[in-house]
Amino acid sequence: MSGAEGGTSPEEMVADAHRLRRIYDDGLGAGGSAGTPRPVVSDSWQRSLAAHVDPEGRLPPLIYLADELKEVRTGHPLHAVMPLLRSTLVSIADEAMHVMLVTDADGTVLWRDGAHGLLHSADDVGLVEGTRWAEETIGTNAMGTALAVDEPVRIHSAEHLVRTYHDWTCVAAPVHDPDTGDTIGAIDISGPLHTVHPALVQLVTATAHLAENQLRVRLAIADERLRVKNMPHLAALRGSEGALLSASGRVIASEPYGLFPERIRLDDGVDRVQLGDGREMAVERLAEGYLLVPPSRRRGRVVPTAPTGAPRPLELRFTGGAGPRVTLDGEEFAATLRPAEILTALALHPDGLSGEQLTLMLYGEDGNPTTVRGEIHRLRSSLGAELLLTRPYRLAAGPQADFLRVRAALRDGRVSDALDSCHGELLPRSDAPAVRELRDELAVGLRHAVLASDDVALLHRFVVHPLGTDDLEAHELLLDLLDRDDPRRAAVAARAEHLRD
Repeated sequence: MSGAEGGTSPEEMVADAHRLRRIYDDGLGAGGSAGTPRPVVSDSWQRSLAAHVDPEGRLPPLIYLADELKEVRTGHPLHAVMPLLRSTLVSIADEAMHVMLVTDADGTVLWRDGAHGLLHSADDVGLVEGTRWAEETIGTNAMGTALAVDEPVRIHSAEHLVRTYHDWTCVAAPVHDPDTGDTIGAIDISGPLHTVHPALVQLVTATAHLAENQLRVRLAIADERLRVKNMPHLAALRGSEGALLSASGRVIASEPYGLFPERIRLDDGVDRVQLGDGREMAVERLAEGYLLVPPSRRRGRVVPTAPTGAPRPLELRFTGGAGPRVTLDGEEFAATLRPAEILTALALHPDGLSGEQLTLMLYGEDGNPTTVRGEIHRLRSSLGAELLLTRPYRLAAGPQADFLRVRAALRDGRVSDALDSCHGELLPRSDAPAVRELRDELAVGLRHAVLASDDVALLHRFVVHPLGTDDLEAHELLLDLLDRDDPRRAAVAARAEHLRD
């Protein structure tokens, strides 16, 4: 475990902060007369600087808007243990003028609670929900560094790489998925440097272990339900070897006992798998897991992992200002921005995208494939694994999408059809590179096609369309083409006059 050097009283903590600031100012720990930082801090500084984090930077990037957080939280495994975390830490944080923060595996803050008197100060430095605190985005900090080194960490005062946080001390511990062992997030307590007691490292670490234990209990309950519900499948094999697997590939039960490894990797869509000893088993998809049976004993009534027959119908309406809408199996629902951006990129590339390609399309050169993997996981949980496939990331079938219809109509010269299909700009709030490029392509292409047509009816539809209502050139061209006694002329002229002003 890593902790800050120095004393434990508030006075000693402040004095140690002064020492750390001298080290920081002396070339970021380059070995000057002021001394050097702890190895965990020095290593983190080096990783952060290699990621081009500016020590004079200001705030972490905002990953999720407020209206996106509810869905993201609900789909995160730590959502189930938030009552435990609040009962354990929030009262302590409130009394001691601290803030409790809980992140996902990428360091993005999903929950925040604590002393109301400190929340305004936390707002000022970006310690808010939806911001990302990974080392590569905001430098050395307890949350990001705990995730990077996979152990509890305290970062005190000028041990933070970014100078903005030198008045803060933060302690954090990672939380792991008891099923896979993967890190799923971090728990953090942050506060003014003179208020955070060193014992908080032990408290936060113990709380992380409590969270893991509660997740482990929930996993055991889910395993038992899966086993009880599906044991008849194994019994039906009548002595033939077989295994019942969780959705993550853990062996829950087997026949005979001990013949299978603890975990079996299953790629999406496979209907057979070869075990380490060379045996081949058929893979049958169950509602909550998998059944492995000898190929000769495969049962026709079980729905396989790979979809058969007609794919589930997926429709996307992503143009216009009403917000992205998705229709799946005939049921329409609103989509948040990031899933809509992912679906746009996948719809444009039906053959699939690698994680790196999708990251570039969503975030540009500064993106992190780990973030994209998490977003794909959440989207697959929402849409279904049979619809959103992996390796490469792709949709099982091409969706019906308004932006695809607009694009196809423009390429075929069907300008009227393109205008009919377009409800406005494509995802107007999106800054994803792939979306920006397509948004410009559609808007510019549609405008050019309409203006080049000299079609009065088409031009009039365009100037009352969201893409054309502020287009002075389109209004003036329409005025030139309209007859003097055309009843539409007065409204078009008034709008043109307004645009000129």
